[in-house]
Amino acid sequence: MITLYHCDAARSFRPLWMLEEMGLRYELKMLPFPPRVFAKDYLALNPLGTIPFMIDGETRMTESSGICHYLGVKYGPTPLMVGPEDPAYGTFLNWMYFSDATLTFPQTLVLRYTQLEPEERRNPQVATDYAKWFLGRLRAVEAATANAETLCAGRFTAADIVIGYALRLASNIGLAKDFGPNVAAYWARLQQRDGYKRAVAAEQKAGDEQNVAPRVRA
Repeated sequence: MITLYHCDAARSFRPLWMLEEMGLRYELKMLPFPPRVFAKDYLALNPLGTIPFMIDGETRMTESSGICHYLGVKYGPTPLMVGPEDPAYGTFLNWMYFSDATLTFPQTLVLRYTQLEPEERRNPQVATDYAKWFLGRLRAVEAATANAETLCAGRFTAADIVIGYALRLASNIGLAKDFGPNVAAYWARLQQRDGYKRAVAAEQKAGDEQNVAPRVRA
């Protein structure tokens, strides 16, 4: 069975959402945030100490968008994936890489310098600068959703999952108020998906059962 190590509201939510959308069987193991500080034994499994960490047989993966791609290819076929025969294939891949490298990266610095660092090390200027960076890059999503319900291929795909998580993180760290109208409407649509709701419920249920409290959010 697939095992996914996850922290409340962390980027491991991407593969959790993918698992729920695909209806795959999995075991969800919750860790406090950040895991490398509060769960030292986790380093024996994942030397990086990062989340997510997925185990599937002999396969070990740590990259959230990559795990989504892996699940879609290995356990497909699924309409969540876009193949090379589809004209939207390049666009799909671009969103898959854009999700973490361009959108989530600046948000992690906002989170770090507003919440995670000790008070004396917090830096409002860094947080403000990287919030502006994120919102600037979000213009691509604003444009893509101006006349479309989803990002590519005329349907909901894994690209919407991985970009959708970036919007969830933005909501949790107080940036959703600055969403453009198209992004705001797109994010509202994503939250109405049954797969999204199941993933949120699974996260909450596992946290309760494993006695791992959700982290404090903005």
